[in-house]
Amino acid sequence: MTRHNQSSVSEFLLLGLPIWMENQGIFYTLFLGMYLTTVLGNLLIILLIRLDSRLHTPMYFFLSHLALTDVSFASVIAPKMLMNMQSQSQSVSYAGCISQVYFFLFFGDLDSFLLTSMAYDRYVAICHPLHYTTIMSQSLCFLLVVVSWVLSCASALLHTLLLARLSFCGGNSLPHFFCDLSALLKLSSSDTTVNELVIMTVGVVVITLPFICILVSYGHIGATILRVPSTRGICKALSTCGSHLSVVSLYYGAIIGLYFFPSSSNSNDKDVIVAILYTLVTPMLNPFIYSLRNRDMKGALENMILKK
Repeated sequence: MTRHNQSSVSEFLLLGLPIWMENQGIFYTLFLGMYLTTVLGNLLIILLIRLDSRLHTPMYFFLSHLALTDVSFASVIAPKMLMNMQSQSQSVSYAGCISQVYFFLFFGDLDSFLLTSMAYDRYVAICHPLHYTTIMSQSLCFLLVVVSWVLSCASALLHTLLLARLSFCGGNSLPHFFCDLSALLKLSSSDTTVNELVIMTVGVVVITLPFICILVSYGHIGATILRVPSTRGICKALSTCGSHLSVVSLYYGAIIGLYFFPSSSNSNDKDVIVAILYTLVTPMLNPFIYSLRNRDMKGALENMILKK
């Protein structure tokens, strides 16, 4: 282990996934396929929204940013993980590890804010349909996205700067397939009280509050749906929210399972498996959810295929 001034490591050793060596090839092919599906599927969503004028609405404006975020989020983790699975070297430089932490937190927080903006859009569309175009103006949509990017950047930067001041003298082995913030704090030889306090405080702002806003939005949506007398009206309302609810359930379900019900200190396998779920599986499923459950997206895809 190389040290800088005997106080910090110059690189970390990623222990990777808890799989047997003889199964590495199978899982490498699986994860490579998942990553390529994530990239191509989300880029297809962005392309369809760009080309089809019927999709130039607030909901699809937010969806295009969510798709871009998912591609970026997966790209922060998957390429390095796949490279390590194929090579004998499992190391990552100190600067590379800190950078990965920053972008992981940035795009993860951005996902949360964008899902909240989409929930507000569905709330306005269903609960205040007559005022939808007035409320969800182009300027408001742009403002929501800009605020989401700024808050995500500030949150990730704060965590990264606090992480950079820590020393790592005891060891450099991370029991993970990427540079996870909580794993790095456990590895640090410095006092991490401030870091943990900031994680709790900022976590309320970027995860808990958005989740509460989503729940409140869908609470109002549910109350409005129950007041609709026709079955057709209920089905139409549910069809516009089903895709978003599916993505919210996947995203927050994984986070709640990982951070609210953490595994014991002796077992890290569950944390790694859940991390795979929200870093690779969820971004990969988003294009399928929005394509298969959404008539507008399916119509845009059919039109593009017919034109070709």
